[in-house]
Amino acid sequence: MANFKDLDFGAEKEDVFAVNPTNLQEFRENVAQIGEIDEIILDPVKAEGVYVYTSDAKKYMDMLSGICVGNVGHKNPKVVQAIENQLKDYLHVMVYGEYMQKPQLDYIKRLKEFLPKELSQIFYVNSGSESIEGAIKAAKLFNHRKEIITHRNSYHGSTIGCVSMISGKEFTQPFQPLLPDVSHITFNSEEDLAKITEKTCCVVAECVAVGEGVELPQNDYLKKLRKRCDDTGAVLILDEIQTGFGRTGRLFAFERYGIVPDILCIAKAMGGGLPIGAFIGKKEIMNALNNHHPLIGHATTYGGNPVCLSSALATLNYIIEENLLDSIDEKGEYLRSLLKHRHIKEVRGVGLFNCVELNEDVDWQKALKACFKQGIITGTHLFNPMCLSIKPPLIISKEEIEFAVAKILAALDSI
Repeated sequence: MANFKDLDFGAEKEDVFAVNPTNLQEFRENVAQIGEIDEIILDPVKAEGVYVYTSDAKKYMDMLSGICVGNVGHKNPKVVQAIENQLKDYLHVMVYGEYMQKPQLDYIKRLKEFLPKELSQIFYVNSGSESIEGAIKAAKLFNHRKEIITHRNSYHGSTIGCVSMISGKEFTQPFQPLLPDVSHITFNSEEDLAKITEKTCCVVAECVAVGEGVELPQNDYLKKLRKRCDDTGAVLILDEIQTGFGRTGRLFAFERYGIVPDILCIAKAMGGGLPIGAFIGKKEIMNALNNHHPLIGHATTYGGNPVCLSSALATLNYIIEENLLDSIDEKGEYLRSLLKHRHIKEVRGVGLFNCVELNEDVDWQKALKACFKQGIITGTHLFNPMCLSIKPPLIISKEEIEFAVAKILAALDSI
């Protein structure tokens, strides 16, 4: 491994730190938050590349990429420039109806250069959850069926519709009643594919099962899922909200597995740090959604915002023009090869989409805290907290990978 004595991992010398740090008590009283772990509280004042800087003059490596948002790195200069250029022209006007916005057309024309020709039309939204919701609406309008099928222990968003697809009652009970006619199958179970029938409207699936810790498809499972949907007329909706835009070593993960979805859902890394999402479908399906009254089809005030789309186009161009995809498989293999420790049960992943599953006798909260103390931002998987999430920006260098792994191993040594 490299010698890190010259790698600055301390506070930046430039004056980037807040004069008045954010007051934690005041923040908690005024801002509703999801659960947090004591001792893991960051007050960021700057983020750049693979690093986040905090008001107490500390520097962290972001091995989560802001939950797979920062694929091209924090505050990517080309993304920032594109945002600034659009700001000079106009911000929000109206994103649908009588308005034709060039940033919306420019983006999909560029993206379609890298998509299968079947995926021909895009609908812009604001987030991953909304892309899933819109895709399900399109599927229902297309085949007029009711049943939705998804995989057990999968997560597709936090709206009521998306929560309805979660398999665990402990997660869904507080929000009853939920959407009816939702069924679940097990990822990689060929036997379960028989549950997809002519009554099934759509199957919402991931190419790589994330919830329990980066489970990869086996034995051509995705091809068999695709065939079963074809045989029954069910719409196959692929959730590439986390895996999209190079995360798995391809622009989209479905390219690795020889299938094409009926609808592709994207978000997170799409905007390069700004909030945007979309679903892209086959023409015959999207036509069922087009030209409806908003209450019958789908409507969104900010979906396709020109500033967000300028950022998204710059992000896509950066991935392509900087040839980021060429090195992702190699970086991922190298990262996984270094992650060896007595506390590690298994390392799983593809590209820079990875998890470290800890042994059953390890306290995962102590492991998480120890990583933060070492200056490593990581997290766990929703349905398996024993899996640490390792998904750094795609721009991470080999030296930075070595340094990050050294810090993770040091953290595990300390517990």
